[in-house]
Amino acid sequence: MGGEQVSVPQTAPSDPQVDQQRSKSVRKWVLLIALVTFFAGLLFGYDQGVIAGALKGIGNSFDVGVGAKQIITSWVTLGALLAALVAGMSADHFGRRPVLLTAGLLFIAGAIIQSISSGVEILVVGRLITGFGIGFASVIAPLYAAEMAPRRIRGRIVSTYQLAITFGIFLAYLVSDLMNSTQWRTMFLLAAIPGVLLIIGVMLVPESSRWFVKMGRKDKARASLAKVTEPADVDKELADVEAQVAAESAEGEATWAEVFSPRVRKALIVGVGLAIFQQITGINAIIYYANTIFESAGLVSTKSQTMATLYCVGLTNVLATFVAVAYIDRFGRRPLLFMGLVGMFFSLCAVALGFATQSPADTGAGTSIVGIITMVGLVVFIASFAFSLGPVVWTIISEIYPGRVRGKAVSFATAANWGAAFLVAEFFLTLTNGIGESATFFLFAAMCILGFIFVWRYVPETRGRSLEEIQQMWDKGGSIAEWDETAPRP
Repeated sequence: MGGEQVSVPQTAPSDPQVDQQRSKSVRKWVLLIALVTFFAGLLFGYDQGVIAGALKGIGNSFDVGVGAKQIITSWVTLGALLAALVAGMSADHFGRRPVLLTAGLLFIAGAIIQSISSGVEILVVGRLITGFGIGFASVIAPLYAAEMAPRRIRGRIVSTYQLAITFGIFLAYLVSDLMNSTQWRTMFLLAAIPGVLLIIGVMLVPESSRWFVKMGRKDKARASLAKVTEPADVDKELADVEAQVAAESAEGEATWAEVFSPRVRKALIVGVGLAIFQQITGINAIIYYANTIFESAGLVSTKSQTMATLYCVGLTNVLATFVAVAYIDRFGRRPLLFMGLVGMFFSLCAVALGFATQSPADTGAGTSIVGIITMVGLVVFIASFAFSLGPVVWTIISEIYPGRVRGKAVSFATAANWGAAFLVAEFFLTLTNGIGESATFFLFAAMCILGFIFVWRYVPETRGRSLEEIQQMWDKGGSIAEWDETAPRP
């Protein structure tokens, strides 16, 4: 630690009871950090899912067409994009916790405005404000989790963010099932609950130790790190962080130009590329417009559409995400991405073929072969996405950038994710009306092929490495094969 040796009083010989108490304390703080990450994802997921059930009621209340529905749906992603661009800088300046608190407040405000809106214009404003909250949370929650979680379980802790997104979507679908479409205002108002939970959670956890080191507040950094690190490892972990921050500080204040510099460019391409592929393979189109897709597949009643959405999309999404949480630190990031993209490709092709063989007699005729194929295909697609591109992308984005530019780089990658999500949500219905459902799903399948090639060529294996070790690998300039060969074994 810069030549300074810090001794930590230790019990000699070690007292097993004291060690056990310390381990329990560490587990408690890690659990609290995981809960904050979970609550941030929960508010994101609930909003993603609630719009599917609310759109019909909104259409009846305000007499809106396809274009207005796309705006109501997509402007959350526009707000998230704008917030994501400034979230990293804000977190670097004010800290991770204040930005997460702001996210919770914005989400509560957005939920209230949507629930009392008297017209489409006010509703869209509420959607935009909600998007601001989601955008801040989507950048900072995974970043905070990556900086605070012990390296051996970092993937699992960050993956709780995606798990919470899926759980939030499921809860929103369940609410839609329990309510009728005329109660869409209540559906939106309930979205304030995840915002409240996030605020309570953030008030209980410490600020990021890495942020404290950047601010020169070493004592607070040690106290923060000690909460989530075994006592014998605190000095080494703190020394690693201090050495990395010192090297970064010697180069002066990080700028946006540095984010796009040759030193960071490879990591930036990986993060931005994964963020975009997560969206252009079609996940949010299915989440947002699930009821509409099932209606096109022959499920004519609102109840059958809602039930198909609840179980085929919502429940499958939650259950399959547990696979990633359980195995991301055992199997690694790349294998899960490869398996998921293969499953997504074949399932999207099945859905596309189902629509291609649909006859006019099937439309409005109730459950048909097309409807069954669509449901099975979407179950496989959701499951494949949920253990791969869903959680793994957020994990990689939060861990691959140098600490010096991490805030800005994560912001940019997340903004790219939201930009792609905005385009998909804004034009999905237009696309299906223009080229048909079959061609649209074949297009998403083609994106899976491109995503597979991208992961094969550019995405390194980061399992088991500290954030500082990941940066050393980038500086070394190793090939993808070297990353795989030197990855710590579980």
